[in-house]
Amino acid sequence: MNSKLSTNQYKTICSQLGTVKLKLLYKASLHGFTGAAFHQLCDNHSPTVSVGYNVSGHVFGGYTRQPFSQTGQYVNDDQAFLFTFTERKLQKYPVVNPQHAVKMFNNSGPYFGEALVLLNGSTPVVYSKPAGGHYNFNAAEMHGNDLNLIECEVYQVEEVTLFEKPWRDIIWETQKRNELMESIRTYKPTVRSVTQARVLMIGPVGAGKSSFFNSINSVFRGHVTSQAMSGSSTTSLTTQFRTYTLKDGREGKPLPIIMCDTMGLEESKGAGLDIDDISSILRGHIPDRYMFNPAAPLQAEGGSFQRSPGLKDKIHCVVYVIDACKISIMPQMLEEKLVAIRKKVNLMGVPQLVVLTKVDEACPHVQEDLRNVYKSIYVKKLMQKIGDCLGVPLSCIVPVKNYTEELELDTSCDILLLKALVQIFRFADNFFDDVSNVLSNVQMRAQAVEEGGREGSPMQSSLDRLADF
Repeated sequence: MNSKLSTNQYKTICSQLGTVKLKLLYKASLHGFTGAAFHQLCDNHSPTVSVGYNVSGHVFGGYTRQPFSQTGQYVNDDQAFLFTFTERKLQKYPVVNPQHAVKMFNNSGPYFGEALVLLNGSTPVVYSKPAGGHYNFNAAEMHGNDLNLIECEVYQVEEVTLFEKPWRDIIWETQKRNELMESIRTYKPTVRSVTQARVLMIGPVGAGKSSFFNSINSVFRGHVTSQAMSGSSTTSLTTQFRTYTLKDGREGKPLPIIMCDTMGLEESKGAGLDIDDISSILRGHIPDRYMFNPAAPLQAEGGSFQRSPGLKDKIHCVVYVIDACKISIMPQMLEEKLVAIRKKVNLMGVPQLVVLTKVDEACPHVQEDLRNVYKSIYVKKLMQKIGDCLGVPLSCIVPVKNYTEELELDTSCDILLLKALVQIFRFADNFFDDVSNVLSNVQMRAQAVEEGGREGSPMQSSLDRLADF
């Protein structure tokens, strides 16, 4: 059956109802302009959109969540509404009396509270009573006072859980996996004094920070492994600041990345990672295996404080690791901590990325096939929600599945993890580009001074900026 709705009309109706599609159940010109044909094809289906088309070209109808039947009774529906199209726009008329939203009349088509009836009896006409108290509308605006139908269609509203096409292009092949691994092996920071990008992982307790490192480590080891402590706990299993170097194989060369793990964030004060420790970590003042004290951040006069860190000791990219299953129930205080950390990192000019873990547990379609991750409407909504929370665009969010229960590697899982790592390198490059620009400015100003220019505040400003790195 072909729908009589135009593409714009179809999309406009769907946009009023969420992420849905319309399935045509009944078409009067094909099945007959009779109440019997309507009920045979439409009873017990819900929600529905009923559309009438008259001789003068008006397109109008109604929506209800209640399934049609032949009981002769009114049914309650506080979400019901009538509508009409005016110059491609949809004009809605919400139900006024929800208890009389729809009547289940056995010898008629869609029957909206005696305000609008499509197929009155078994004839192709409209019954319209605009001021009946159940819906209020302007009859001339809705259907031009033309009660002669040329078509009546009824659609079932179906929720859409998967996009027809993935909204991000990704190749799920072994060759692509190998290409990603090779690009990571050959990565080099653009600043010569740095050989490895240093990445800080931040996230709530149980989000999967350590598991994210273990999973990437597994890909390059060629088997599932667990170097960083991970598991399930109400408090952080990571109590030290740990720096991990990835190796290309069991005895292979170190990869050009150092992943730094921290204590998990907790919502209560005095628990989990202290926000004040973030600045010290970013600037490279905190050494490997430093034991966190949630009640007191590291002080400059402390014995563990590294006073003169180099650029290689500083953080080049921050990765927020977020559990997809807990976005909708994230405590407000924890959300506020994440926002506060992001603002602090912003001020220090460090690029930031969000890694969304456990997407397979959040969406059954993804659990069934990981390759549905960029087809899942639910996963995209979760990404948009955490993006709104942290103030980052979708381009800064990547979904992954960590190895938590598997004994063998999976190509699709590897590709998601590797794509996330490649994106981390790209963001680290932004940091190195910023450093290179500052170095270039310092060199040019120093040259200008040597050639007879006077030393002044612009050069001092550049030196101060360089010290921030």
